[in-house]
Amino acid sequence: MRAAAMAVGRPLSDWLDLSTGIHPIGWPVPPVPPSCWQRLPEEEDGLEAAARDYYGCPTLLPVAGSQAAIQALPRLRECSRVALLAPGYGEHAAAWRGGGHQVRSIDALHRPAAVTQALERALDAVEVLVLIQPNNPTGLRCPPEQLLAWHQRLADRGGWLIVDEAFMDATPEQSLAQQSARPGLIVLRSLGKFFGLAGARVGFVLAEPALLARMRALLGPWTLSTPARWLAEQALRDRVWQQETRAGLSAAGARLAALLSRYHLPPSGGCGLFAWVRTERAPLLWQQLARQGILTRLFVEPPSLRFGLPGDEAAWQRLEYALSGCVLGAGD
Repeated sequence: MRAAAMAVGRPLSDWLDLSTGIHPIGWPVPPVPPSCWQRLPEEEDGLEAAARDYYGCPTLLPVAGSQAAIQALPRLRECSRVALLAPGYGEHAAAWRGGGHQVRSIDALHRPAAVTQALERALDAVEVLVLIQPNNPTGLRCPPEQLLAWHQRLADRGGWLIVDEAFMDATPEQSLAQQSARPGLIVLRSLGKFFGLAGARVGFVLAEPALLARMRALLGPWTLSTPARWLAEQALRDRVWQQETRAGLSAAGARLAALLSRYHLPPSGGCGLFAWVRTERAPLLWQQLARQGILTRLFVEPPSLRFGLPGDEAAWQRLEYALSGCVLGAGD
């Protein structure tokens, strides 16, 4: 957002940031006990137990956001052939290419059935399949039973299925977390999006113990600070907030889709935390919204915008007002 503020010449405090897909009404952070700042991180503090209970998995490793795992995983395999969907979160492809692996991108812009067929055709020619569930930014999802079938085919020859579930918390019934102890299945989770705790940099790798031990040795001790561990445990145990938030996200996502459609920008995809609009006018719309202090995420290929959720009624009204002006001028 700072770069956009400088480019447009608008004060940073005057922006509505809808670019991230982070929950704008995150988990309410209480005061951190002062003792957290005076102790080194301890694994016996209850975080792992809270995370295993929340995700329903037997083994996991806390890491400094799922990004830490994304960068580490390519270092745990010899040179491999890797398939992933595009568009998608670009750090996956960058990490595997940077690690010397052969990366193949599969077009995620077709109908779900066509994407599934493309993945099926690619599966026997790769050792690693990386999928984001739901995909960022398209929102594409593959059924859990399909993912498990692909995992088995890969695992039978020593391959991996990596499932990045950064946006899965709103729909936990579709997660593979409970299956993550299977050899060759790696699930990445994070507290950044649903919980709105991106600044705490808390994520988890869910996988079999042998792989987690290798990652632990690679990353070294104290991947999370003591305050971050304390916050994460409290958030993961707050089931009332989680249930209320899931219901609220469903309503907010529907409201965002309806608002965008009202101004002739029907979402092409998304999930509870963002809407993805594919339009050739995306660069122009991004500029017009930015001039009004509203930041969205611009994608060049294909031309599209990702809209996160406004955080309060004033933000909703501000977005609607800005959209009315953008759409009226975009067709000139």
